[in-house]
This record gives sequence, structure tokens and C-alpha cells, in this order.
Amino acid sequence: MNIRESMELREQELLSPFASHSTDTRGRDRPEEECDVRTAYQRDRDRILHCKAFRRMKDKTQVFLAPQGDHYRTRLTHTLEVSQIARTIARALRLNEDLVEAIALGHDLGHTPFGHSGEKALEQVHPGGFAHYKQSVRVVEILEKNGNGLNLTWEVRDGMKNHRTSGKPSTLEGQVVRFSDKIAYIHHDMDDAQRAGIITEDDIPVTMRTFLGYTTRERLNTFVHNIIENSLDKDSISMSPDVYEAMMDLRSLMFRNVYENPVAKKEEERAMKMLTELYEYYTDHPEAMPEEYRELAKCRGVPKEQAVCDYISGMTDQYSMKKFRELYIPKCWEVY
Repeated sequence: MNIRESMELREQELLSPFASHSTDTRGRDRPEEECDVRTAYQRDRDRILHCKAFRRMKDKTQVFLAPQGDHYRTRLTHTLEVSQIARTIARALRLNEDLVEAIALGHDLGHTPFGHSGEKALEQVHPGGFAHYKQSVRVVEILEKNGNGLNLTWEVRDGMKNHRTSGKPSTLEGQVVRFSDKIAYIHHDMDDAQRAGIITEDDIPVTMRTFLGYTTRERLNTFVHNIIENSLDKDSISMSPDVYEAMMDLRSLMFRNVYENPVAKKEEERAMKMLTELYEYYTDHPEAMPEEYRELAKCRGVPKEQAVCDYISGMTDQYSMKKFRELYIPKCWEVY
């Protein structure tokens, strides 16, 4: 018996009967020889962690565009916080922590530069529309590794695709990540907004604070404990109705005071205009894109507009601004 097989045996012994066991995966699109050390979900986690799209998230906006400060969240730190919350819940419920971590680390790989404003820009300009959860799956199925994708298991891709509020993950691990994503951004976006002076604790109704907690840390603790208490030894992941309603009320407050706040989003229109201009330029001049995206359209039959969308959605904030400057900002004349 090798190391992987012994770990799979431990899963059978230790995990909840409702957990997703590595031996029961629906598999990959392309069959592969098993690793003798890592389980299927451990391999998926490692592939995501080492892929280029994961590294680019460190320079992609979470909420605040180009914030002046070292402590504001990025898309990468958001992802790590989702993973931490999800793993805590999964461990308490005896679910497959490796599967949870893989889904959490991969759930936002397809996010655009400049956060949801970038997503909105591509949704408006691209004929096929745009949704970051679909693009995340496209990244791991097609775009990574020079068009070969990461060949992840079905369960990981299902969790990534269904992490949004309206999603319906097929595994409990996917359901944990779906809740954890919402908990994480409510928690850390509130923290960032308070740091920026956009919102204070006094802006939260006292009844909500009394019920959920008087600090971001206390509210995070309330949400995590409530999920664990309501999901232990059950075949679904849930919150109690009162805590879930309070969480959604807090989320609505965040939309009113932060996500739609003109101070927090003052550069959003400029970012959207810039990405729209880039999309239109590369649609007219696909030869200006890097070779890997030209190959998508030329050799793989991907529509030109889709290849352009893939290229722009994968950009970081700084890289998109750099390309815009190169294309549209006149350079100083120099005498040689």
C-alpha cells in the first residue's frame, strides 16, 4: 500500500459519511495515472496553487481600485481568507478538507482586473457576455498550461462554477465554499471600508450588532459557528434562518454603503472605459495579442472575440493600465 492509498483509507475511516471521498471522484476529463503520494483532490489543489492565474490574483482589485495602503485586500488575499474559513468549517464537519481547499483556491481564478467593475465592462461589451465563475472554470479547463488546462476533477470544477449565491454545488464541500465566500467578503470588505473611513460600526444598526457581534471578528465567529452547529452530521450545509437573514441584511448594507459608494467606486467608470477600449482594440488588432491567445483563435477555432475576452480578463490591474498607456498615450519625442 502506497502513501496515497493509506490516506484514502484514512478518509474512509475519519470523514463524515456525507463527505466527498477521494476514491469516489467522478474523475477527470482526461484519465491520468494516479500519484503514489497525493490524493486526487490534493493534486488539484497543488495544480491551482502553482498556475499562472493564481499568481496574477495578487495584483487584481477586490473592492478598492488601486488603494493607497498596504493592508487593503486583493483578489488573492480574499481567496486565502475564503480558504481559511472553508477549511475551518470542513474540519469541524469532518468533510474533505483537500477538496474544500482546491475549490476555494480556484473559485476566483477567472476574475477580471478591477474587480466587479471589470466584470461589468466585459459583460457589456463581449457578445457572449461574461461571468467570472464561468471564466474560472474556463481557465482551468482550457487556458492554463498553453491551452491544455489543468485537467481537474469534476468535483473541483463543479464547486468553482457554483460558488455564487444562486449556485447549487453538488458536494457539501462546494456548499461550504459557497457560504465561506460570502462570509469572507462581508467580513473583510467591512474591515477595509472601516480602514478607508467609508463606514463605521455606528452605521450598522444596533439590533444587528447585538445579534451578530460588535466587531467584524465577532460577526465572523458568529457565522462560522452557526454553520457548524446547523450542518453537523447532516447532508446539506446551512445556517439558521435568523442568522442567514441577518447576514443578508448586512450584505445589503454593504452594497448601499460600500459597494455602491461613490467614494469607494470613484474610479470605476474610468476602469470600465479603459477595458472597453482595450477589448475593442484587440478585436480589431488580434495580431497584437500574445501568441497563446492568437493560437486560440487561429488553431483551436475559438472565436476572435472570445480570445480577446480571455486575454483581457486574465490581465492584472497594472498590466491592463500598462497596455492602455502603450496603445493610447503618446510617448515623448526623443532625439537619438
